Amino acid sequence: MIAEPAMILIPSVVFLATVIRSAFGFGEALVAVPLLALMVPIEVAAPLAVLVSITVALIAVVQDWRRIHVRSAGWLVLSTMVGIPLGLWLLKAVAGPVVKAVLAVVIIAFSAYTLLSRKDRALENDNLAWLFGFGAGILGGAYGMNGPPLAIYGALRRWPPQHFRATLQGYFLPASLAGMWGYWLAGLWTPAVSRFYLLSLPFVIVATLLGRAINRRLHARRFLVYVHGGLIVIGVILLFQALAGPTGTHPRPR
Repeated sequence: MIAEPAMILIPSVVFLATVIRSAFGFGEALVAVPLLALMVPIEVAAPLAVLVSITVALIAVVQDWRRIHVRSAGWLVLSTMVGIPLGLWLLKAVAGPVVKAVLAVVIIAFSAYTLLSRKDRALENDNLAWLFGFGAGILGGAYGMNGPPLAIYGALRRWPPQHFRATLQGYFLPASLAGMWGYWLAGLWTPAVSRFYLLSLPFVIVATLLGRAINRRLHARRFLVYVHGGLIVIGVILLFQALAGPTGTHPRPR
């Protein structure tokens, strides 16, 4: 039985995470799953987060499909699928704290350099999309954390905030659907997951619309600052997790 306060706190956590996801296109996994796991088993928290991800992505795709860079999203999805098996192998073969520490240092160094550098570095086409998608697949397979490479790619492409958000949702919709299918096959899509999802659904819808409104008001240059600032926060959290050692739980793909 879930404690009564959790019935209020779970929708609140989902609301906060959804606003972040809808406004910036990524980053909600490190908010939602760890906090939800304090109230419900991780076997419930992770599928719930993926159901929410599907809902956010579906609403965003319906609203802003014209802003999706379909070619970019397609290459990212395909190369992610190729990278996932390597990520699963990495999860078993290499100590988790080591991988997280290396990833954290790379993310922090890249974003800090980008923010401090006076040179505007950009990718003019999708020739390297496969590399970032492959990296997202590796991280997604190993730690369910494929968002950072995608955010870095979008930032390097200099997509405006609306295109950045829409394209990442175009990526996350099939990725999250595949993840939820895996949960269903594993028997983890339980009545408890559905119950908490339906409880949180009104909050998800409101938060998605609120995040979209925030996104539409962001200036392109300032948006990139926020993106790299968010990546640095993610890097710091990863570094803290690496130093703290394995926890036994991993957020699902974002």
